[in-house]
Amino acid sequence: MSAKKSRQDWETLAQSIEIKGQALIGGELRDAESGDTFACISPVDGRVLANVASCDLADANLAVSNARAMFESGAWAQLPPAERKKVVIRFAELIEENGDELALLETLDMGKPIRYSKAVDVAGAARAIRWSGEAVDKIYDELAPTPHNEIGMVTREPVGVVAAIVPWNFPMLMACWKLGPALAAGNSVILKPSEKSPLTAIRLGQLAMEAGMPAGVLNVLPGFGHTVGKALALHMDVDTLVFTGSTKIAKQLMIYAGESNMKRVWLEAGGKSPNIVFADAPDLDAAAEAATSAIAFNQGEVCTAGSRLLVEASIKDAFVEKVALQLQNWQPGHPLDPDTQVGAVVDQQQLDTVLTYIEKGAQGGATMVCGGKRVMTETGGLFVEPTVFDNVNNQMPIAREEIFGPVLSVITFNSAEEAVAIANDTDYGLAAAVWTSNISKAHKTAKALRTGMVWINHYDGGDMTAPFGGYKQSGNGRDKSLHAFEKYTEVKATWIAL
Repeated sequence: MSAKKSRQDWETLAQSIEIKGQALIGGELRDAESGDTFACISPVDGRVLANVASCDLADANLAVSNARAMFESGAWAQLPPAERKKVVIRFAELIEENGDELALLETLDMGKPIRYSKAVDVAGAARAIRWSGEAVDKIYDELAPTPHNEIGMVTREPVGVVAAIVPWNFPMLMACWKLGPALAAGNSVILKPSEKSPLTAIRLGQLAMEAGMPAGVLNVLPGFGHTVGKALALHMDVDTLVFTGSTKIAKQLMIYAGESNMKRVWLEAGGKSPNIVFADAPDLDAAAEAATSAIAFNQGEVCTAGSRLLVEASIKDAFVEKVALQLQNWQPGHPLDPDTQVGAVVDQQQLDTVLTYIEKGAQGGATMVCGGKRVMTETGGLFVEPTVFDNVNNQMPIAREEIFGPVLSVITFNSAEEAVAIANDTDYGLAAAVWTSNISKAHKTAKALRTGMVWINHYDGGDMTAPFGGYKQSGNGRDKSLHAFEKYTEVKATWIAL
């Protein structure tokens, strides 16, 4: 990783960077079979970054055929785990070595500040790939407890061809959470990035081949969900489908799986995460700072965003003032400025969605404390102020629906029981946080929350050793940790009579 760059350094690099927009199939960069492309437009300034291959059914068929042939050949799937490990770890090293290029592609493509593209996305992507590579030759099979004249073996095998559909908010990081265990376990993978942010996925495919993965092990198909995404979900020769994105699309993918070959489907979907602050929180200033970053980081385009701030009544007014004060440090700026903390919203459609919800909140009885406006229009980019609504009740659209933008709803409670009831009154169950100095209250509240992750006295904690995923309509299965390998392997029982 290189030394810290100035905005001018990044802008200079942006003028010279080579951007690939083709699909990667069978080890070759190629246009879509139809020849169709779509414009990849930067939300930073509205310029066209590249014309990207718009893949569809024909490309999906070709990629699946290549992936299946590679899997059946055994050239990757039957390679000893220690040998796959070397290639996967080299892949992680190449992500780090090309970190400036990948970070710049991510920022130009989806608008996040370069400081986070480098420190969070690139670093996290490399860490995810390396961790899975390190783990794969340390996962043991089992022997069942058997009579002396029998042996029962429980083994894991790669599932086969995996289609991975990843979102636009953390394109590289979410891809690597899935690529790491899927590839390390010996599968062939077809990566379908969002049409809103496809560029780093294509570059990852190239780096994987440079690391030594055989052609066809990792294929990348840019394009739209209703074309190539649907084709992969319905494909009879895709064994497993993994997805991160909206709950609406997750439900549709389950239908496609049932209509086709009953492929395994693992889904990480939406969230409306409650951030619960009790009056006895150990540090209200730290809690306010965390509540601010929990909604403003990545422009609020985070599935675990702390979009519902539940505050005990006795401290609510003072705490909201602290949050509003902290938000002054989280105002939009140019994404290539290393000091910027809030960048551009990914595209016009998403900006319109965020502004519509802000209007709903203002008209629906909530009190706007700060923010609420589109800014920096002179840049040609898509920027909106982080926004706080007070006096929200849990039935308002801004409290119930995932906005995927920097819009915070403040809800008041009077007891731990009421806080839990409000927190659980949602279709989602991805994450939650609890702020209290009372260890008993912390444990009881955490146990009562119907979410896959709970953070105590901080927000968005964890690393590659802890599973990531949710309850209810936030999905199933887990990314990260050894539990992620469960999605990419089949369990086989072999019983031997001696």
